[in-house]
Amino acid sequence: MNRTLSGQFGVTRLYLQMKARESGMPDESLWASFFQPELILDRLLLRELVGDVVEFGCGYGTFTLPAARRTTGVVHALDIEPEMVTGLAAKIKAARCDNVRPIRRDFVAHGTGLRDDSIAYAMLFNILHAEESPSMLAEVLRVLAPGGLLGVMHWNYDPATPRGPSMSIRPRPEQLMTRATAAGFNIIEPGLIDLPPWHYGMVFRKPAAEL
Repeated sequence: MNRTLSGQFGVTRLYLQMKARESGMPDESLWASFFQPELILDRLLLRELVGDVVEFGCGYGTFTLPAARRTTGVVHALDIEPEMVTGLAAKIKAARCDNVRPIRRDFVAHGTGLRDDSIAYAMLFNILHAEESPSMLAEVLRVLAPGGLLGVMHWNYDPATPRGPSMSIRPRPEQLMTRATAAGFNIIEPGLIDLPPWHYGMVFRKPAAEL
């Protein structure tokens, strides 16, 4: 049977080999009310970036176009859902945005398809409660250039949040920090970042190549 994973910040469904842990897609206007994209990207250090970005689960494109305005490179916006990719393509056209590449892809099963060391910034938002999180972190480490950044966001570890996975599988901040550092990333201070109204985040760096 299929597995459903949450993607675009807990929203996009990724069809894998078994049925997944809790995901769902609310109405787009409701979904948008859960985020302050510009503030979130500021705090997660996606600002005036030189280089390409990869987004693991673009969903409605809540963060895709804001990210595209902040980089000189291309945003590779990945999602397995054809309607998400089609919808994002329409938004890109309407916005006359020429640096977003919407791609339908099961990045858990097949990776991103991107070259080694080719990406300046990776976005893993509301997805690292998945059992496959180690493989996703490994793929980010592969595609990030030395010194590249990984922005992580998740729902607060609080049952009062309006969405998000059940508390039994929802990661605490310290768990995400442990997973990322175990995968080979270095945490950037101050570590835990408040992303109001419902999220927290962290930024990690891929170590620079040894001379």
